Amino acid sequence: MSDNLTILAGTTAYRHIKENGLAPDDIDAMLGASGAAKWLCIYGLDSAIFSQWFSGRTRPLHLFGTSIGAWKFAAAAQTNCREAFDRLKRAYIHQHYKGSVSAVQISRETRRIMNEFVTDQSIDEILNHPWIRIGFSAARCKGPIGSRHTAVQAIGLGQAFALNAISRKLQQFCFERVFFHHPQYNTRILAEDYFPTTSIPLDRKNFPKAILASGSIPMVMAGVTHIAGAPEGTYRDGGILDYHPAFSLTAEQTGFILYPHFYSELIPGWFDKKCPKRRIKSRAMDRMILLAPSPGFVSRLPFGRIPDRRDFVRLMGRDNERIQAWNNAADMCRVLGDEFMEAAESGSIRDNVKKIE
Repeated sequence: MSDNLTILAGTTAYRHIKENGLAPDDIDAMLGASGAAKWLCIYGLDSAIFSQWFSGRTRPLHLFGTSIGAWKFAAAAQTNCREAFDRLKRAYIHQHYKGSVSAVQISRETRRIMNEFVTDQSIDEILNHPWIRIGFSAARCKGPIGSRHTAVQAIGLGQAFALNAISRKLQQFCFERVFFHHPQYNTRILAEDYFPTTSIPLDRKNFPKAILASGSIPMVMAGVTHIAGAPEGTYRDGGILDYHPAFSLTAEQTGFILYPHFYSELIPGWFDKKCPKRRIKSRAMDRMILLAPSPGFVSRLPFGRIPDRRDFVRLMGRDNERIQAWNNAADMCRVLGDEFMEAAESGSIRDNVKKIE
């Protein structure tokens, strides 16, 4: 195997892989992080895992994602998941904005993306999938951050940032985690944390607004309101509380968490991005297997880095250049899926896995 894919595992997961390799039924749950365009660098990895590695699976697999992590899992749970991943990739890459970009424009483009890969038929497929149990969260706002006025939102974000600087736990005074999930989701599979969580079963009526809410970035997009079956309020990006979701499995679970990710580290919340001390420690990742592009692979991507939504600003007015670069990055990342499949199926993953320290 080349140096394109990094495979990291917590202590118990590392020991299991060293002794047994890794099989699809070893996985109890998967997590998916927020990150917008960053997902393009692992699109091929996600596609290979769901369309090939899990192709013969029958045992329930529980998913939890936020923002693009929720959207990619909505693609994964469709009958033809490979084609759904391609539709999501294509729709996301081909965003276009003219003039002064507003929250209304971005919200309109986001709905267009969603409509291209989540139809009434695909919602039925997701909610009736034989073994995938989709779950994702959105943050219900408390106080000024729920306002539709940018200046008031900014005050609320400032308050949330200040509280988070004191303690991540204080985010509960600004946001409530609302967990939208498949009707047959075992909500006890993931260990609880200190954020109170309201669980709402998904159905055809609330699915479109719920998944839109999970990716509605504050100050960038309009919040989502009136989600059927959920408490009233304004809902925003689930990544605010769970930027890189980092739940552990409960003691009853004997399997592992698989986590395809853009980075080799986990940042718990949106406000923790510039706080290195908040990175998730190895003990919390004991039964986790993290798959990430290696630094060497990233250096070979267009612009020598992972795509991100700031490219809309960097390449403003140069959509064709951005689209070509993003397409090239997505095409290049297919090798990550190929390498994971080869490592898992041949057993060479035993030699390539590294322990999370």
